[in-house]
Amino acid sequence: MPDTRDAGQAFRKQPLRGTSVRSRVISELRGRIISGELAPGTSLSEIVLSEAFGVSRTPVREALKQLQTEGLVNIRPRVGTFVSAPSRREITELFQMKELLEGAAARLLAQRGRVPELEELADNLARADAAVADGDQERYAELVHEFHDLVMRGADNAKLADHYRTLMNQLAYHRLVHTSLSQPGRPTRSESEHHHVLELVRAKDGDGAERVMREHVRASHRALMDSLDPQASPTAPRAAD
Repeated sequence: MPDTRDAGQAFRKQPLRGTSVRSRVISELRGRIISGELAPGTSLSEIVLSEAFGVSRTPVREALKQLQTEGLVNIRPRVGTFVSAPSRREITELFQMKELLEGAAARLLAQRGRVPELEELADNLARADAAVADGDQERYAELVHEFHDLVMRGADNAKLADHYRTLMNQLAYHRLVHTSLSQPGRPTRSESEHHHVLELVRAKDGDGAERVMREHVRASHRALMDSLDPQASPTAPRAAD
């Protein structure tokens, strides 16, 4: 069932100005959907949003059409526009693509040799180790995003990065990570897997880096599906990252 809430309250007194109002509306809505501030099923009213942004309905309508193309909203004729809520099948398909893209990125990074991203990844893991030790799940979730972004950036392939960004937006991955990391033991396992990926990248083992990254994503997907299954045991290990 669609969520009957609408986005109006979140945008009160936030008029947008600039050379491209449409782009600003797209950016604002996209960011709030991806972060989870606008939850799946939230109603997006053209009238409410245009009043909140201080713009006409035209750029809002154009922005919503663009976000539908990106898979972030659903426009239902004569019903309304809602923040997308991916089905289990869609999540599975998106994770299959995530596995392919992140595996390829790990391979490409390993083939590049010593690049600045390697030191940045090492620093990320040091900070992530501390966050896990402190039990700071909020901080660790942020560092998970940073780790995967660094791997993708280190691959130095703009086309790959573009596809990856669209994919992650459609997954609204922030919400999934926060949910999964609440499961006992997952932050520790996740961090160990990240260390293994970096070890293979540093060894310039492209085959190994791709294999381990893909295994990591597959394990994440399996655990996420367990967490979404109401029949799953509450003590079963669950995760996603």
